[in-house]
Amino acid sequence: MPRQLIECVPNFSEGRDAATIEAITGAVRSVAGVVLLDRESDADHNRSVLTFAGPPEAVLEAAFRAVERAVALIDLNRHQGVHPRIGAADVVPFVPIEGLTLADCVRLAERLGEIIWKRLGVPVYFYEAAARAPARVNLENIRRGQFEGLREEVQTNPERLPDIGEARLHPTAGATVVGVRKFLIAYNINLTTAYVEIAKKIARAIRFSSGGFPFVKAMGVPLPSRNLAQVSMNLTDFEQTPIHRVFEAVRAEAARYGADIASSEIVGLIPRKALEMTAEFYLRCENFRPDLVLENRLEDALAGRGLDEFLDALAAPAPTPGGGSAAAAAGAMAAALGAMVAGVAKLTNFDFATDRAFLAEAVRRDAAAYDAVVAAYRRPKAERAPVVEETLQQATRVPLEVAERSARLQETLEKLAAEAPPKVSSDVETAIALASAAVRGALANVRLNLASIKDEAFRRSAEERAAALE
Repeated sequence: MPRQLIECVPNFSEGRDAATIEAITGAVRSVAGVVLLDRESDADHNRSVLTFAGPPEAVLEAAFRAVERAVALIDLNRHQGVHPRIGAADVVPFVPIEGLTLADCVRLAERLGEIIWKRLGVPVYFYEAAARAPARVNLENIRRGQFEGLREEVQTNPERLPDIGEARLHPTAGATVVGVRKFLIAYNINLTTAYVEIAKKIARAIRFSSGGFPFVKAMGVPLPSRNLAQVSMNLTDFEQTPIHRVFEAVRAEAARYGADIASSEIVGLIPRKALEMTAEFYLRCENFRPDLVLENRLEDALAGRGLDEFLDALAAPAPTPGGGSAAAAAGAMAAALGAMVAGVAKLTNFDFATDRAFLAEAVRRDAAAYDAVVAAYRRPKAERAPVVEETLQQATRVPLEVAERSARLQETLEKLAAEAPPKVSSDVETAIALASAAVRGALANVRLNLASIKDEAFRRSAEERAAALE
């Protein structure tokens, strides 16, 4: 199984209160295995955008924790800003980065939607690749009327009903739109005029829905704090409609009304290829710096996560990573040693790459699963029990899968030992010992969790699977 990485770029309806923004950001940072890549807040839009990435399960947990904090802290009845919104956690898109398809991300989005409604009582709509109806592919269709309009219409118009939840919005948090999309560039152009009607006319001329460029969504908004008007855009396929083409069109349209471009800005991160297509000076991008490039930030964040860092984390006085992660790491090392031996001995009938990738990913999955259990126990007593049960089951599935995978790996290594030359016998023996340790350690984790699980059918099934390995 190859490495799996997913990006999440949630937008929250708060861009002014630093404490609220920090609380939401902290919720993302609290999840092991997730890397916070960027945070942008805008007071005029009254909106914040976070960008984080990691393995699917960890990103799912981080997204939920961030939504949970936003629902608790943001009241849309008191929210004002120039950006359209229907929810405190307004939109939560997933973007596949590596080892995942759009379909994989749709399944993840649907799981998040179910959890948001079940635990928070916030109805959910799905958009882009996750949309359940053609009219909901475009986010603007879902957000029509904003919080105030949708709050009334959802009670009487069947076409506005949420995809998950009842015919009502959350009284303070509204609704959340969850989706799956390709890389999107949020790109704004600021004009040398405060007259917002000019920005609206330019937006109408360039956006696809009004007959403009394909893959361009645009609106004109005022920026009171800067006494400027802005053309705010989402470029949904920068390879088909590149930034520089949009820039030139905005400049030409602005000139028709006696205005010019004051500056442009990137919100969030941008794929490297988009900048390879457009020179920095040509964009006049006021906030450009190398770490705005998504791939650069991700590579920097993930660089150096080697053995020393893992051992430091393992030794730290914190519950994760713990024995379950260590067991998975032992299995991953066993697979890596097996690959080395097979390569040295030129035994092409052995392939350890899939086992190694699965077990390496399980190191992060186990830590994320246990973190979710800890968070569940911290919930108010009235809502704790079902959440604890759900997270405990997930925290049992991960080490059980590690034990089963490591047991099969051990059998394969024993076959390898029979064919490998004597010069690598100690390496094979070490690999077998590591695989055996992975099985025993993971099963110990399983037994510990099963003692607290109430679901008889789940416990019986897990016990049977564990017994088969013992």
